[in-house]
Amino acid sequence: MRFGLTAYGTVYHMGLAGASNRVRITAKDQIDMAEAYGLEGVEIPLDILSQSDPAEVAAYARQKGMFVNVAMGGFEPAALVKALHMAKLAGAITLRTVVGGAKFGGDRRHMAGTWQPFLQQILSSFQEATEVAETLGVNLTVENHQDISSEEILWLCETIGSERFGITLDTGNPLATAEHPADFFRKVAPYVKNAHLKDYKIYRSEDGYRLVRCAVGQGVIDFPGLFQLLSEVNPNVTMSVEHGALEARHVRVLQEDYWTEYPPRTAAQLTRILRFVEDNARAGGDWRTPFERGQSADEIAKYELEEMDIAMGYLTHQMRRFGERKESTLS
Repeated sequence: MRFGLTAYGTVYHMGLAGASNRVRITAKDQIDMAEAYGLEGVEIPLDILSQSDPAEVAAYARQKGMFVNVAMGGFEPAALVKALHMAKLAGAITLRTVVGGAKFGGDRRHMAGTWQPFLQQILSSFQEATEVAETLGVNLTVENHQDISSEEILWLCETIGSERFGITLDTGNPLATAEHPADFFRKVAPYVKNAHLKDYKIYRSEDGYRLVRCAVGQGVIDFPGLFQLLSEVNPNVTMSVEHGALEARHVRVLQEDYWTEYPPRTAAQLTRILRFVEDNARAGGDWRTPFERGQSADEIAKYELEEMDIAMGYLTHQMRRFGERKESTLS
């Protein structure tokens, strides 16, 4: 397992948010930032990579001993194929994409009657693009982006049946499709090629619960359990720190029509997630981030970097402990 840095958890610091009033980072800047944190790679947004010479980015990453992944959105075949070729030039291991459809918080109600045709369209597009991924030797992955459930993401992987197609696992997002994170991790682990390390605090609401970003290790996700699982099932996976969005995600599971277009869930599954929320949720307090409180761009950027420092302290400690346990097992 190797650890890197995405761009989306520090959008104000990196100049990716329009209101940040900062110069937008380059691909090399992101590599330098990852190196400064002692990380081993980067996941570069496609639009940032497009503003550089991909071959120069590949050479710079090699010089620094960094792995490269590339992030995009959408599932139109021609766009995926173009991005796969650029990812290859950048020396990328994986191209990650998201398909959307659902609104954040796993809300599919606006897609009543159209979700299944949407899934079939996604499948067809990924099948076409995966043929190119196989030729280029680049992984193509779909992220569980508060849209696709574990049942559906497994269906995509099993139907496509390619070693070059798999999952970018966002560790916080199973909560947005009302799934127990550990259950989700176990189900998809064999197909995970890349992961986003994201954590959330949970706050109760009248309609369900809110997911509020926090530094990795300060919320509800069992990272030691995840690292142990992947070391056994999929040890070559790349992982990158990606703190959540600056706006809370409201998962309205207590509204009956929330379940529109969802796969059938058993009583046991629902009990697992509702018990998890009950055990971990906070009943009150101000859950808003500096962005939601209307603070300045500089204050938001400072908040992002403070969270990164906390996350890196936690991850460094966890990986040291994990490495010691692994060496003890082997000796």
